Amino acid sequence: MKKQCFAAVDLGATSGRLMLAHVSESGVEMEEVCRFPNHLIQVGEHLHWDIYELYRQVVEGLKTIASQGVQLTSIGIDTWGCDFALLGKDGGLLRLPYAYRDPHTLHAAEAYFREFSREKTYAETGIQVMDFNSLFQFYTLRKNGDAAFAQAEKILFMPDALAYLLTGETVCEYTVATTAQIVDARRKCLSPEVLRSVGLTEDSFGRWVCPGTVVGPLTPALQKQTGLGAVPVVAVGGHDTASAVAAVPAKSSRFAYLSSGTWSLMGIETGRPLINADTERLNFTNEGGVCGSIRVLKNICGMWLLERCREKWPDIPYPDLIREAEGATAFRCLIFPDAPEFAMPDDMEAVIRAYCRKTAQAEPDSRAALVRCIFESLAMRYRQVLERLDSLSGEKAEALHIIGGGSRNDLLNQWTADSIGRPVVAGPSEATALGNVLLQCMAADPGLKLSALRSLLAESLPLKSFHPQTSQAAHWNTAYRRFEDLSSAERN
Repeated sequence: MKKQCFAAVDLGATSGRLMLAHVSESGVEMEEVCRFPNHLIQVGEHLHWDIYELYRQVVEGLKTIASQGVQLTSIGIDTWGCDFALLGKDGGLLRLPYAYRDPHTLHAAEAYFREFSREKTYAETGIQVMDFNSLFQFYTLRKNGDAAFAQAEKILFMPDALAYLLTGETVCEYTVATTAQIVDARRKCLSPEVLRSVGLTEDSFGRWVCPGTVVGPLTPALQKQTGLGAVPVVAVGGHDTASAVAAVPAKSSRFAYLSSGTWSLMGIETGRPLINADTERLNFTNEGGVCGSIRVLKNICGMWLLERCREKWPDIPYPDLIREAEGATAFRCLIFPDAPEFAMPDDMEAVIRAYCRKTAQAEPDSRAALVRCIFESLAMRYRQVLERLDSLSGEKAEALHIIGGGSRNDLLNQWTADSIGRPVVAGPSEATALGNVLLQCMAADPGLKLSALRSLLAESLPLKSFHPQTSQAAHWNTAYRRFEDLSSAERN
């Protein structure tokens, strides 16, 4: 593998960044070119994304790369899912994209399913129901007589919209399209039946592409503006989680992953979707993955629990909180992290204490006890979801790979290993940008296999392994039975 350089545009719901990767046979070296905020813009009662500002920041980053004399092989873009831009017949964007947090889709799923079958929609798409899924955004815009939606020539999901601004080419990338709940999960293409329900057709979207496909070169104007020349833009795992999972440094195919951050996403890779009454009841989703895979996963409330508590302790360093939690009494109290009351509380600490009272447990009597309660409860929830994934897939994952920012929490990683009774491999923390780069590598050299690139990461990255402590197994098993009792009344 010859040394090459790739630009990875990685956009989240609160910030974005442009990463420069140097790839060779010895591994991948990443450097941050720029980082910038991604602000929601409120106009009247609606929330929008400033796609032009995101575009401007990306272009400025590309100009910085060019000024360093770097010869780029390609550029890839990944973003959050569900949101989209509307393109007019003249090639211009019709307005700023709505943000998934916009209140216009409140109860939209409920309204949609009064007209169309919930069971058939899940059977077709395999996607969990959330009000902000693109399907329900389309439904809402149509019902509201939205002029931009009615006049749109093309609908471009966020990574595809930015790729369009860079290249002038309209595409519809598979992984991000699946988050919209409009893709036939088995055939891995847009579902004509689901699209008809909201007045759309396959022609409403750009050229269908899979990760690793070249979208096109930078426009002549951008070639001149950036100084980069005709660098191609590659469709990577357009949905950021798809790119993140591509960078799981697994040496075996029998692994589970946990993308750990404010929210946790736990899942497995499969060759086919898992869609049945059990997956629907347990609210598992089937999102498109790279290289023809399906990511069967579950959304879990993650470090959000601690982040909201930390609003009261702004001056306490994170390492100090972890150290305090380690010294607190084990299994004093547990919570079910995905209970509704933890979704958006004004005072997370008070809500946790109230939950413990409601469930006849001792309340956490200190900051350390509160943090320990959160970490132990998350470790229990990870075990519960992992065991359900084992049961649904018919195979037991040999190890759990934790990627993302949460992979740096050694204490929670060890407790997770103790809880699940299996090895945990932590890292990389920059999985999304790395996965973005790996897909670009495969586009540049079609002979490369993802398994080989994952092995390269496993050998070259500073990963940490955590193994279950047999001396703690009985304690965790006893506590898990308590956790199961707490969660038995929850839907999923």
